[in-house]
Amino acid sequence: MGDRILVVDDEEGIVLLLKDYFELQGYEVITAEGGMEALDRISCDPDMIILDINMPDLDGLSVCRKIREKVSCPILFLTARVEEQDRITGLIMGGDDYIVKPFSIEELGARVMAHLRREERGRHSGAVKKDGDLTIYYQERSVVCGSHSIDLTRTEYDILSFLSLHPGQVFSKERIYERVRGYDASGDSSIVAEHVRRIRNKIADYTDQEVIRTVWGVGYQWTGSMKR
Repeated sequence: MGDRILVVDDEEGIVLLLKDYFELQGYEVITAEGGMEALDRISCDPDMIILDINMPDLDGLSVCRKIREKVSCPILFLTARVEEQDRITGLIMGGDDYIVKPFSIEELGARVMAHLRREERGRHSGAVKKDGDLTIYYQERSVVCGSHSIDLTRTEYDILSFLSLHPGQVFSKERIYERVRGYDASGDSSIVAEHVRRIRNKIADYTDQEVIRTVWGVGYQWTGSMKR
């Protein structure tokens, strides 16, 4: 049996569609038809969670907030909401990706596969990078400044990790979005900019080191041990 996917949606038709599709792809699928049921299913130790946002008993954003401290696997939101702030809120709360209903089942499958492949690559990387005040542990997916652990969300860590592995190179917001999402889609510049802002703020709590520089009109660059 392949990776385990937890599918959470209050629409029975969508749950059955996703269960049938992903089982045909070789995945093990656990289902929940609501937010409260999802909390009970977390003990199944999923490798990926597909989570609807609009559910009557407990919405997906609340579920994400409650489970994020217990699970580290990727969370992909299914949403009928198209407002930019809703997407940003979901990702900041600990989600890793989103797809808007109605969606292409093939696109959803490609995104799930890409996230799981990236997780597998991360498990086989044991590299550690020391850069100025920061130490990045790639296998553990953690960042430390001195004796202080910096609490990054999954997406924040993925952005920091990607840039730190390519020091000096300048990447557009769209390119960063594609790499951290693991899927060749149009970049959401506002989401990348928000995550970079939060990364900087969290690092600034412990050091004046500037690690991510804005190259105006182009994108972002890892500057490593340079100071402000």
